[in-house]
Amino acid sequence: MSVTSTKFKVQRRRSREIFERAEKILVGGVNSPVRAFRSVGGQPLIIERGSGPYLYDADGNELLDYVCSWGAMLLGHAHPAVTEAIVEQAQRGTSYGATTELEVELASLVTEAIPSIEKIRFVSSGTEATMSAVRLARGVTKRDFILKFEGCYHGHADSFLSQAGSGLATLGIAECPGVPQVLAELTLNAPYNDLPAVERLFAQHKDKIAAVIVEPIAANMGVVEPEAGFLLGLREITKRSGALLIVDEVITGFRMHFGAAQQLARVEADLTTLGKIIGGGLPAAAYGGSAQIMNHVAPLGPVYQAGTLAGNPLAMRAGIATLKQLTRAGLYEGLREQSRRLVEGLREALAESGIAGQVNATGSLATLFFTALPVRNYSDAKRSDTKQYARFFREMLERGVFLAPSQFEAAFVSAAHTSRNVTRTIAAARDSFKAMAAEPAT
Repeated sequence: MSVTSTKFKVQRRRSREIFERAEKILVGGVNSPVRAFRSVGGQPLIIERGSGPYLYDADGNELLDYVCSWGAMLLGHAHPAVTEAIVEQAQRGTSYGATTELEVELASLVTEAIPSIEKIRFVSSGTEATMSAVRLARGVTKRDFILKFEGCYHGHADSFLSQAGSGLATLGIAECPGVPQVLAELTLNAPYNDLPAVERLFAQHKDKIAAVIVEPIAANMGVVEPEAGFLLGLREITKRSGALLIVDEVITGFRMHFGAAQQLARVEADLTTLGKIIGGGLPAAAYGGSAQIMNHVAPLGPVYQAGTLAGNPLAMRAGIATLKQLTRAGLYEGLREQSRRLVEGLREALAESGIAGQVNATGSLATLFFTALPVRNYSDAKRSDTKQYARFFREMLERGVFLAPSQFEAAFVSAAHTSRNVTRTIAAARDSFKAMAAEPAT
């Protein structure tokens, strides 16, 4: 028997009032651009609280959440063990400006799970982690160029805002004003999954490339898996050329299993960046690698990087509590099973609708691209019908399902999502597709 979803007209009067106040004092009414819903239309959400797989807006409307703080909430919202740890630490103080044993404990959990990280430095955001890793790579190699991939987003540092996918693609920003041309010229771009293009760039800039930085599973142009041999090929090229390989695991770290995605591909990065999950929902990120490389960072070496709130005790406690929960038997198996059911259900509903689309997925990451052709790089992703995605987003939201407000982002399944949640989501998608097919966008 088929399951149907309920489409309801929600009241968001208080949310609207709050956002109107926000627009007068916050830039665009938000503190991160995609939250403004510019690419999908409709009224931006104002969230009051979260619990498990649900968010509740300022008007009390319940939303089944697949944004999950852009992947940070792998355990779901307000997990009791994490909340208890944060409250307990808050009673002891929220920031000291000095080292705590908590930093050592979280560092030990990370390095035991990812053996290629012998030493680690905590920072407060993924952007800090990636820009620090690039600075370190340049300092170690004495080279200036970095190579990244079109559509891969590594934060908003100057070196990364070229063909950067994610928020820039959402807003239609090709190049970012404020990035000096001389600096932009030091960033080389290649198509994701294109090893010959990487080889050509290394030949053109012989002995000048400090590092290649890559998402092991692209998730900021929407989800795109690396093709067989791609990551291993990057490892071989960088090693042969004297460049470092930086694997950006800000999204993928501890999401696919208790460790890094690079381990599943049998690739060992020179430097790894982490974020999101390791902070348990609080601002925390890190970069790390071999002791030989990391010893170039101050105070042991000349590559300077610092942060007042780096290793913040609240974030460390949340991260420790989260990683300990992730060692529970069967957690990742359950996460993969719910994700598999969701993806298969979406593909089936999409096929029934006759609407052109592709569901790219790996582990608990997925993106529905509204395009008839496979998506294996940023150029393919950009062919997607963003108006169709905007319509789908709004249809799902009206049925109480919150997806990323952008075609070029991932949906995140958390360990808090249940079989019932997944069944409800598939039903909502099926009914949304039917509504879209009945009234095509003009």
